[in-house]
Formats: sequence, structure tokens, C-alpha cells
Amino acid sequence: MAVEKKVKDPEREKRKFQSAKDMRELMTAYYTEAKVAEVDGSKKIAWITSGGPVEPLHAMDVIPIYPENHSAMLGASKMSVELCEVAEEMGYSRDLCSYFRADIGSAVTKKSPIPGALPKPDFLVASNNICGTVTKWYEVLSRFFEVPLFLIDTPFIHGEVTKQSQRYVEAQMEEYIEFLEENCNQKFDRDRFGEVANMAVKGVALWEDVLATCENKPSPMSCFDAFFFIGPIVTLRGTEKCNEFYKKLVSELKERIENNISAVPNEKIRLLWDNIPIWTRLRDRSELFASHNACLVADTYTNAWARSKINTDDPVKGLANALHNVYLNIDFQQMIEEVKVLVKRFSADGFVIHSNRSCKPYSLGQFDMAKIIQEEMDIPTLIIEADQTDDRVFSEEQTKTRVEAFIETITDKAS
Repeated sequence: MAVEKKVKDPEREKRKFQSAKDMRELMTAYYTEAKVAEVDGSKKIAWITSGGPVEPLHAMDVIPIYPENHSAMLGASKMSVELCEVAEEMGYSRDLCSYFRADIGSAVTKKSPIPGALPKPDFLVASNNICGTVTKWYEVLSRFFEVPLFLIDTPFIHGEVTKQSQRYVEAQMEEYIEFLEENCNQKFDRDRFGEVANMAVKGVALWEDVLATCENKPSPMSCFDAFFFIGPIVTLRGTEKCNEFYKKLVSELKERIENNISAVPNEKIRLLWDNIPIWTRLRDRSELFASHNACLVADTYTNAWARSKINTDDPVKGLANALHNVYLNIDFQQMIEEVKVLVKRFSADGFVIHSNRSCKPYSLGQFDMAKIIQEEMDIPTLIIEADQTDDRVFSEEQTKTRVEAFIETITDKAS
């Protein structure tokens, strides 16, 4: 019996990104280089937190690997629950971050979308500017792999960075450089570091340009696309490869605007997302909102990588200041103000909040935030209770019902 060929939806095909293929090739090459280095020792490998200072690593020709990024991949690949359960069997509480649990489970079992899992680190670098969990997480990794750990302690910012706090982190940056020299057996090249810092500033500006295209009505991409394209600004920030990729992506987005190719074909509702994505449900959530002609045009998560800039006049001081200003290291009132700016800038009709069981620093105060934004910005808000990668706490029917009621509220308000 003849097999029927699946007919492709021309509208869906038209909206596909050409840059998606480039992105996959770029990230495949990145992980391949790291796996080769693990075998032949051609380069040192450092595991680092997403809020950590990666620029000095690139200056020392060290390959940075991000367990958080890998854990997001585990979630998107539907592998995270199984690996979280491995960690729980080892005695780690289910209340702990699912990124951590999945990461430890992968390290123990070697299960991963990457063949053989992540390459073994030569040393670890952690900064607690994103959360306190990474401190213990990386201590566990240090014991497991029997490699040294450098921890950067970044004071929480209430209002503005104080001179004392700035000097405190600057001193740690100098200690970090000494740590790298000792573990890489080479002198730190400050001129090279300046070049990398300049490259990183250009990369952040290009990422800003990518996100800014979503101010257009209709938006050429959604935050679900941004969640995918965020990879290079996290893993390859400070490299020419990163910047070249975003130049091409910006060009493609501008072409989409010129040709009226939008992320959602019949965009009528524009929404803002808060918190880390639900990696296990990206396509499902994208299609659910799109089915209601709603486009999530911006989010606090991807914009976080566009806000911390290095003053390259003195890269060490500039990086110390940038480490302070990570989105999760600022007080609640500053977060509120940033959300208000995003609502206005992207003309959001509603605010969708992911109450993330795993990420306490990101989720703390969200019910107050929802109330404030709803009252002061006069837009409806929706809270979705889930987890970034642990699908066991997600309810499909409950979420669908809440989304439909939320969309109806926005529609009624507009009529």
C-alpha cells in the first residue's frame, strides 16, 4: 500500500527561521570542540554558572561549559524527570532546583542529548549572583569530579552598587585571574582580556538588536524563538562566532519585518513572559498562545542578557560591576520597574508569569508583582504554576483553562 506523503503547511514553512540551522551548527561545533578537548587535552574546560564571568575564560582560551544550559536541553529532550529521580535516589530533595538534580543525574549516568554527556571539567567557576543554590551545586560537582572550584561572592544589590561592594568583587576578580593562571599554567593576558570584553559588549548590543525587533507590530519572532536563540550570548559571549551569528539573525529578522512575516500569523494580542521557560513544553505553549492569536513578544529572561554591560575602560572593574547587575541580583522594586519598562516598550496587552517551583529567587514575590502590574499598568496578569524542567508538577488541563480565561479577559477588555 502506498504511503501518503505528509503535506507541509506553507504558512508554517514560511515562518521558519533560516538562522535555526546556523544556530544548531554553531552549538554542535561548540560541544564537539569541548568533547575533543576532553580527549586530547588541547584546551582546558571549565564549567561555569550562567551569571559567572566567562570573558576571562575566553581570554585564556578555556572552553566554558554551562550545566544550566545542558539542564535546559535535558528538559527540552524529555530526559530531565528520569535524571531528577536519579538525584533523588541519591538523597537530594525534590524541593531542590531541577537544573541541579538533572545535572547530577546526568553526570552519574552519562545520559544526555550530547553523546557521553558533558565533557569532564578541569575546574569550576561559580558566581552566586543568580542564586544561592549554585554554591552547594558546584561544591557537589567539585567533590564528584575532584577538581578545584572558584566561587565569586556577589553581594545583593539594594538600590545601587556601593563602593565597598564594588571593591569587594574587584578583589575577587583579581583572585580569579590568579586562579586561572595557576590552573592554566600560563600568564593572564590583560590586552587579550580587553579584546574579549569589547567583543562581549558588541555581542550584548547585537542581542539587544535581536530582541528590539519584537517592538514591531506584528512581531517577527516570539519569546519562544528567543529562548532558542539565546544560546550563543550565554555560551559564546566574547567571541567573533557569537557576534557573526547575531548579525545574521538581526538581518533575517529585519527581512521578516519588511516581508510582513510574523511569529503568529494573525497577531492580535501581545504578551510579556516572566521567569525561565518551561523547557519541557516550549512548542506546546507556543502553539497554545498562537491558537488564540497571541504572541509573547518579550520576556524578562532573555532580556536579562541584554542589561549587564562591561565598561571596557577597565575590564576588571567593568566586569565586577556587571556581575552585580545581573537581573536576579537586584531588589524587587527594581524588578518591578524593569517589567513596567518592558510592558510599555513592547506594547504588552497582558503579563504571563511562570511561578517556577525550581527557581525561588526568580519566583519570590510574583503574586505581588502580578497585582502591582495589573493595577499600575492596567493589563491582565496570568500565573502559570510549573517547573523549568521537572514535568511532574505541570498540569496541562489546568494551564489550558487558565490561559483561555486569561485571553478572554484581554479580549473583553479590548472590546
